[in-house]
Amino acid sequence: MSNVTMEATTILPVLKKKLAFLSGGKDRRSGLILTIPLCSDQTSMEELSATLDYLLSIPSEKCKARGFTVIVDGRKSQWNIVKTVVLMLQNVIPAEVSLVCVVKPDEFWDKKVTHFCFWKEKDRLGFEVILVSANKLTRYIEPCQLTDDFGGSLDYDHNDWLNKRLVFEKFTKESTSLLDELSIINDSDKSSSVDKDKSADCALLPSFDPETVLQTGPAWCPMEEELLAQPQVMKLLDSLREQYTRYQELCRQRNKRTQLDEIHTKVMQVVTWLQGPGSELLKTHQAIGDSIRAAQALQQKHEEIESQHSEWFAVYVELNQQIAALLSGGEEEEVTELKALQQQLSDVCYRQAAHLESRQNVLQAAQAFHSTTQELSQQLDGLLGMLCADVAPADGASIQQNLKLLEEKLQTVEAGLSSLRQKGGLVLEQMCSQPSWSLEPETESPTGEQQDNVQHIQAVMEEMQLRKQRCEDMVDVRRLKMLQMVQLFKCEEDALQAVEWLSELLDALLKTHIRLGDDSQETRTMLDKHRKFVDVAQSTYDYGRQLLQATVVLCQSLRCTTRSSGETLPRLNRVWKQFSVSAEERQQRLELALNFHTAAERVRQAECVEAESLDEVDSSGKTLLDRLTMPIIFPDGSEQYFGSPSDTAAAVEGVRERLLLVEERRLQLQEARLHNDDEEEKATTSPKEHKKQQKSQYV
Repeated sequence: MSNVTMEATTILPVLKKKLAFLSGGKDRRSGLILTIPLCSDQTSMEELSATLDYLLSIPSEKCKARGFTVIVDGRKSQWNIVKTVVLMLQNVIPAEVSLVCVVKPDEFWDKKVTHFCFWKEKDRLGFEVILVSANKLTRYIEPCQLTDDFGGSLDYDHNDWLNKRLVFEKFTKESTSLLDELSIINDSDKSSSVDKDKSADCALLPSFDPETVLQTGPAWCPMEEELLAQPQVMKLLDSLREQYTRYQELCRQRNKRTQLDEIHTKVMQVVTWLQGPGSELLKTHQAIGDSIRAAQALQQKHEEIESQHSEWFAVYVELNQQIAALLSGGEEEEVTELKALQQQLSDVCYRQAAHLESRQNVLQAAQAFHSTTQELSQQLDGLLGMLCADVAPADGASIQQNLKLLEEKLQTVEAGLSSLRQKGGLVLEQMCSQPSWSLEPETESPTGEQQDNVQHIQAVMEEMQLRKQRCEDMVDVRRLKMLQMVQLFKCEEDALQAVEWLSELLDALLKTHIRLGDDSQETRTMLDKHRKFVDVAQSTYDYGRQLLQATVVLCQSLRCTTRSSGETLPRLNRVWKQFSVSAEERQQRLELALNFHTAAERVRQAECVEAESLDEVDSSGKTLLDRLTMPIIFPDGSEQYFGSPSDTAAAVEGVRERLLLVEERRLQLQEARLHNDDEEEKATTSPKEHKKQQKSQYV
């Protein structure tokens, strides 16, 4: 048998044929049981020999010393093959074989066995050979050590066993190779430990993952240990763990150095970008725009710059966490280096973040300023449009409403300008408070773009102030014009009201001023009231004239020629003339009535009355009666009576009654004179009939 270690992979197809196998069973001497199951097909002795060589290389020397019990299962084979196999065992494993049990078929080989007795050849073969049927095999081997092929209870799965062998051999091969590689790596680190920079570069990686190899190490029971484990396996595992521990420490040191180098590289990358391209991006974008749209575009560009910075800030956060983790377990030299890197990184990042925030504040203030500027410009345009439009309201209320709207728009503009000044001041303040790029802020002068921004803000505020001032001047002119129009409408309305009042006075004069009084005292009182009534009408007429004169002046000032007030003056004059004629007629009638009542009362009260006095009363009464029946003739030729016909009839009746009284007085005087001379006439003509005749005469 060759002493060269065989691998299952080299004869895997042969092993899968199960020409022989070690089931793990043992004989009564604790020797391993080797089973050779012969089949009806022709068995290749070369393949069987290779299989036996491989199987016999598995057990340890201690196990081999206890010898093997070989079971040759010839129940499905021919006798000459069985004999060949038994004789081959002499050449393959003569020293290790203790007993060969040939399982024979029932009554098949009886005659042929006599021609060859294996027990007689024991000395020549070197081991004992017995022929036994399957059911008698338990005489030599315990049932629990036999597989179910021979009526035993030992479980054996050839494919499972073969897979385990493959795994085991793979583990052994990988662990041996890994151990050699780890030894080389660990030893090479000693020689390179002097140069720290070179140690990180010469790091070697083993061909296999140590953790995987150790975790896939075989776990076996005592029975399997004798079949699967070589004596050096435990020693190999111990050496592997030792070298792996050294390798882990080496990797830890190398990883720490690598981490430090990577952190340093990344820190410098962040610092270089922030102080270089990042700062240049911010320095070259200082404009604030000249409109809300331009400011929004600049805001969008700034957000893109912020997005680029965010990526580097994320790296900064990650680096800060890594540095903090390394600081907790680092050596003094490493801690000093890490703290210096951390401080440098933090200073640059915070300074850049301050510039970003300041730029964002400036842009937000600029957007608010441009938005207010746009809104104020629209308000000024609206106010200017309102001022440029012609004013043609229908009445004073419309003018008042327009004037109120104008004042509200002006107040809105003033509030907008105040807000613009406030937001412009905020933009200037934000631009002046931006952090400096240099280490000596007092020596840093504003850039040309910043000066342009300041000048633009100031120019916009001055322009809006001028536009607002021009609108204010126009508002003052428009306000004066609208107030004059309000006054014009007011004068026209009041003039129309004066006409209405005068018309009402005329109507009252014609319809209600009918009575002439029952005596001189009442008539005199009515005459005084009439004069006062006329004075009121005169005041109303004068007031209307003054209002219409004022409308003429206002129209000339406002340059409006066609006004409704042109029709009011003729109406006022027409009503006034009608009132004057009516008032004059009324006064004349009252004066006639006063003369009539005065003369009548004097006649009635006097004891001795002259005929001339009585004639005077009759004459004034008749004149008054004639006047009462006459109409008022207006300048336009129209006629109008005082009151209704019934009112005129009542007034006439009152005058007639007083004439009758005067006539009675006349009769009394005549009777007194003719009392003595005319008794006969008195007897024939009664005073009553005479009075009736006199009355009918007047009628």
